Amino acid sequence: MIDFGLIICTYKRPLAVRRLLESIEDQSFYPGEIVVVDGSPDDSTKQILHERIFKDLKYFPVAKKDLGLTKQRNYGLSQISADLEVVCFLDDDVLLKPDFFENLLNTYYNYPNALGVGGYIIDNTIDWRRADGAIKTEEYEIDGWVRPLGSRNALRRKLGLLSNLPPGFMPQASNGLSIGFLPPSGQTYPVEFFMGGVASYRTEVFKYNRFSSYFEGYGLYEDMDFCLRASKMGQLYVNTSARLYHYHEDSGRPNRFEYGKMVIRNGWYVWRVKYPSPGLKARLKWNATALLLTLVRLGNAVNTPKRIEALTESTGRIIGWCSLLFDKPKHES
Repeated sequence: MIDFGLIICTYKRPLAVRRLLESIEDQSFYPGEIVVVDGSPDDSTKQILHERIFKDLKYFPVAKKDLGLTKQRNYGLSQISADLEVVCFLDDDVLLKPDFFENLLNTYYNYPNALGVGGYIIDNTIDWRRADGAIKTEEYEIDGWVRPLGSRNALRRKLGLLSNLPPGFMPQASNGLSIGFLPPSGQTYPVEFFMGGVASYRTEVFKYNRFSSYFEGYGLYEDMDFCLRASKMGQLYVNTSARLYHYHEDSGRPNRFEYGKMVIRNGWYVWRVKYPSPGLKARLKWNATALLLTLVRLGNAVNTPKRIEALTESTGRIIGWCSLLFDKPKHES
């Protein structure tokens, strides 16, 4: 068995963390070390973790200078044992299937070149089916499985703005297909990126890489940034048999205006991590996609019940997009 540890970064979600740790107790493979890095402004998480003993758990509250997802992950790396073979990261609001770690870690045996392996979030809202006939234009087919594209991606396909690359790969104009477009087949797929809240890496990755200080607070797309840099060193995979549930706790998330700005500015940042000098066609397609998705989100202010939320996020996207004209994000040297 691979000697592995787990880092959980949390912020104002004490009950979610306890539920996660309880699901880890049911695992067929148990981490040799669990590091919880807590950025909460109170002691509620500390108190709830002291109510019962979790095996091999280390709890670290962090000061303001180490607050934020990427900083907390780097702090966790400084506290976890250096002799581990693999380090896993989980969001604090997930619950694991009992064989999650077993299937995740077996990937390193089955694919010895694997530098990192991501797990698979179960999403019961997606209507996956086996391909058994003609595929509709608003559907997506992969590996013998079919799912709806969704209205946004169907529109992008009609306008020639949807990538033909497999899920988990970034096209030249960015905005590729997310990991959610990999099927629930139980198979393992090569990727360039996966979700940071259900991730693992060989410890050798951290000899050369840390999570970027560019991403502050909530840190949207920080996982893609790290994966894109790590994928230059070796191959990444997603094992769709390593499954969990993600419950998207509302606490600890940014307001919709800030989130909208992150979608654009952080999206631009990770695009330039992969393609520092994209061509004119790629630039035009990136901006056309940003405009299209902003207009779609703005339309949600009319056609959905959460009108204020949609309008606030759309405003953030517009401000973030305009800011790129005079204040582009700076990449680390």
